Amino acid sequence: MIRSMTAYGRAEASADGKDILVEIKAVNNRYLDCSVKLPRMYGFLEEKIKTRIQNRGVSRGKVDVYVGIDVVETIGTEVLLDRAYAESYINALKALRDEFGLEDDISVMTVAANREIFNVKRPDEDLERDWAVVMPVLDEALDNFFAMREAEGENLKRDLLEKKTRIMEIAAEIGHMTEGRVDAYRARLEAKLDQLLADKGIAADPARVLTECAIFADRTAIDEELVRLQSHFKAYDEIFASSEPVGRKLDFLLQEINRETNTIGSKVSDADIAHLVVDMKGELEKIREQIQNLE
Repeated sequence: MIRSMTAYGRAEASADGKDILVEIKAVNNRYLDCSVKLPRMYGFLEEKIKTRIQNRGVSRGKVDVYVGIDVVETIGTEVLLDRAYAESYINALKALRDEFGLEDDISVMTVAANREIFNVKRPDEDLERDWAVVMPVLDEALDNFFAMREAEGENLKRDLLEKKTRIMEIAAEIGHMTEGRVDAYRARLEAKLDQLLADKGIAADPARVLTECAIFADRTAIDEELVRLQSHFKAYDEIFASSEPVGRKLDFLLQEINRETNTIGSKVSDADIAHLVVDMKGELEKIREQIQNLE
């Protein structure tokens, strides 16, 4: 399955006296970087949420998860005052007032704005019950998230396969243009030697001409590079047919294709072929940019 790393998913539901909202958004990242924002009293759910996301198949991307939990009806939950902390906090406020001559507006509401003075005591069984309520909403948000990833992934797949086809066409054109280049080189070499040696009445040594042509053929041969490119293109299609994340594999394969293209460019001196090599590199760069979006 081809998936984009960029996506958004959202779900909400009401259950067990709570209104729950889950939002998931992701952008490109080399590795998986998942952060979860929760109400403080539900912080124990963070690792469960991260594990659930990984187990559902998210392997790459900068993933931000927001979970909102509004308690509509409290059952068995007690809010307790941390008296030692509250006393210390109030004393600090008074010291701040006295030292800087501030208006004395210390009240219950201003002190209560610091949520750290309260401890929430909840029955142990609530922990798993809360997870049982949040998990289905998380899964629904993940379903929507994956649907967007897959839709965008299919768009990227079509584009990347079209670009690969274009590169294959250019490679085939280069192959056709290099056919007969050794014979053409030999003809040019013999004509040049005949012209240079004609005034001296000396004939060109056929053996020497053949040797020079063999050296030229060895130095400029790109048959192996073209064959390896065909092998890489086949692997390219196989990767896209895989059910696993393809981003890293394509990134590595693209490096190999780029290496063969650079070698071809260094071996040929024909201006028309050089232009085609530049076109290939342009398409490869477009592919490189696109696959950064793939999981």
